[in-house]
Amino acid sequence: MTRPPATVPAVSRRWAAGRRLFLTSAALLAAMGAIGQGAGWIMLTTTLGPTAYVLLAHPESEAARLRNSSLGHAAATACGLACLAVFGLWQHPSVVEQKHDTWPQIGAQALAVGLTLLLLELLEAQHPPAAATALLITSGIARPGPPLYGMLTGLALLIAGAALIAWVGRRPDTAAGPEEGGG
Repeated sequence: MTRPPATVPAVSRRWAAGRRLFLTSAALLAAMGAIGQGAGWIMLTTTLGPTAYVLLAHPESEAARLRNSSLGHAAATACGLACLAVFGLWQHPSVVEQKHDTWPQIGAQALAVGLTLLLLELLEAQHPPAAATALLITSGIARPGPPLYGMLTGLALLIAGAALIAWVGRRPDTAAGPEEGGG
């Protein structure tokens, strides 16, 4: 079965949506990078990319709810930190510094993601990008201290910025006159 060719209005809508996603994601992530640069922290981490996608591309989805994104990353942070402690990795070099995983890191990473997913299910707070947060912490890339603070601050600002963008997008057009706006 062949798919019918896309209609011009459908293609036009996709281009408009794509431009909006491009501009909003680039602006938000550039802002995170700039704020991090000013603070001396790395705020632009790999967990921000999938979080930005979910929040900006699918703002009405369950995963994009403010509650789910906030609880998701909070749960992942708690699970990641707990697994660092349980596996004795609090001061251990990151996988990047070592250029490989150790068995304790592999155990901590696997357990942190598993626990995060369990907790998200129990909390009814699905947010898939949170698994990346657990991995960043347990791999040592976002270790306790400035790397973790930067990642968490970047996530908080991204979630707040995306919520603001979604709120502005849902507001009725206040510039419409009585004839246009029906009021």
